[in-house]
Amino acid sequence: MRGSSHLAIGLITGVAVAGLAPGIPFSLAGIALAGFSSLAPDLDHPESRLSKRLGFTQNYVRWAFAAGALAIASYAYFQLGIGSEQRLYYTVALAFGLIGVGMQGGSARRLALLFTGLGTVVAGLYTEQLWLSLLGTFVALAPFTSHRSWTHTIWATALWTYIGHLADQHLGWRGVALFAGTGYVSHLIADSLTKAGVRWFLPLWDRSFKLPLISTGSPSGNMLEVAICTGYGLLVLGLVVGRMGF
Repeated sequence: MRGSSHLAIGLITGVAVAGLAPGIPFSLAGIALAGFSSLAPDLDHPESRLSKRLGFTQNYVRWAFAAGALAIASYAYFQLGIGSEQRLYYTVALAFGLIGVGMQGGSARRLALLFTGLGTVVAGLYTEQLWLSLLGTFVALAPFTSHRSWTHTIWATALWTYIGHLADQHLGWRGVALFAGTGYVSHLIADSLTKAGVRWFLPLWDRSFKLPLISTGSPSGNMLEVAICTGYGLLVLGLVVGRMGF
């Protein structure tokens, strides 16, 4: 399913939680969190909508490798005498430079997400916020897994919900876990409507669960996605309005 459809379904799910869940105050931030969470499983795909947003530093990563190559080469030239050690440093500098030049698109974005995630981990450790470190770990590791593998499992859903629970405890923002968890699981349910399906219980069970209604990327599949989002939105709107007593 396309990223735009996942986002729409996640936001509609957030509205459902905000308008229907007992004890949860209506919150635009919570709805936005559900939308964000609905995109999180696809961090395992470098071309996904969220990967592109969080991996915006990819060009800086390439420049960092180029700067590292220049620094190593300069050190070898000015500080080392001619000989085997200098040649070794020049070789390392060349390797850094080639890596920087060779990184394009997905590979650069994966590395950018790794650095973004590690930075978030460090921030969490520094501020003593475990949820922030766990979030950073998720962001750092997800891009290096195969698509629709562990990020598309019930275990990843539980982890994401637990991160929300810890954030709830630390920030005092009631409902974070519910917004995060329902947004995340909405992605897996939506992908279960495609022909590829979702292996919810990896690695314990390698079976793909699916109701193959949607052929992702095809004209008919795109139309069906729009219909599903529209129908789901109207259903939630009707339930929320009905509860409000209009």
